[in-house]
Amino acid sequence: MAHYELTMPVTEEQVRQLRVNDTVTLQQTLFGIRDATQIHMLDRGRTTRFDLHGHAVIHTAPNVRKVDKSPQYPAGYQPICIGTTTSDRMERFTRPLMEQYGVRLIVGKGGLRQGSLDAFRELGGAYLAIVGGTAALETTWIEQIEDVDLDDLNPESLWKFRILNFGPLLVAMDSHGNSLYTDIKADVNKRRAEVLASLGVHQ
Repeated sequence: MAHYELTMPVTEEQVRQLRVNDTVTLQQTLFGIRDATQIHMLDRGRTTRFDLHGHAVIHTAPNVRKVDKSPQYPAGYQPICIGTTTSDRMERFTRPLMEQYGVRLIVGKGGLRQGSLDAFRELGGAYLAIVGGTAALETTWIEQIEDVDLDDLNPESLWKFRILNFGPLLVAMDSHGNSLYTDIKADVNKRRAEVLASLGVHQ
């Protein structure tokens, strides 16, 4: 286990150093993205003026307040609560996000499936897990909403956050075919079988 401080954007080489159970703290830039954002970008052909190459995205639809633009709020939004949503329903977007937009890291909760694991291995990516229910803490790691695109989808716009010490996050899926979720499931199934056997239950 190792800890990495990553200032975005990152290279494929940097991402391939990460292994399951390592921890990561992100610096500088993080993009917020959710279901509608990806449907429009990847199913409906809309484009963004943001360059996502080498960047991390977080599965979120933040709670924000519309305010006048200022040096403190350059996008005209004040962050109120920026939490993470469950990643599983966005499974199908992992590969196209990486292939078409160059995304390297996905931050979320609950994990992704085999298709994403294959994409991470082939293209050089990783999944960084956040514990559910920590939105208030996560919000303190976001210094500013720097910019926003596709804002007709609000709150599922494409958000550009300026971050400081975003983490530590747990590497839960890496580019070497390892998945913490697969390991945990196998361990649970093994323990379940042992408990059932001790009770005289045979499957």
